[in-house]
Amino acid sequence: QVQLVESGGGLAQPGGSLRLSCAASGFTFSSYAMSWARQAPGKGLEWVSGIYSDGTDTYYSDSVKGRFTISRDNAKNTVYLQMNSLKPEDTAQYYCAKATAPSLNYSPYDYWGQGTQVTVSS
Repeated sequence: QVQLVESGGGLAQPGGSLRLSCAASGFTFSSYAMSWARQAPGKGLEWVSGIYSDGTDTYYSDSVKGRFTISRDNAKNTVYLQMNSLKPEDTAQYYCAKATAPSLNYSPYDYWGQGTQVTVSS
C-alpha cells in the first residue's frame, strides 16, 4: 500500500535551517508530482511547495519563496524540503502529499503522510 513517511522536523532557531524528507513507497514514485503542505496550530492547511514528477518544475507559496527549496530523488523515492532562514511563523506540522498526475495542474492529492513537526523558536 502507499506510504509516505516524513522525517527531519524538530526545533530550530530563527534564521536556522532544517531539511525535511518524505520517503515514499507502494507506488511508482517517478510518475507523480509531490507537494509539501503545513498546518500551524489553530490554522488551516496551507500548501507550501510542489514539484513535478521529473523534478523539472517547482512551485512555492509566497510565504516561503526564496527561503525553501523542494527537490526529489526518484532513485531513492524521496522528496525533500530544504528550509532556510526559518521564521517563528514557519512553526507547523509539515505533510508531504502525493498528487494524482505527473504535474501539479488541477491534480488533487490522494495520499498524505503523518506529518513532522517543525518548531522555530529562540
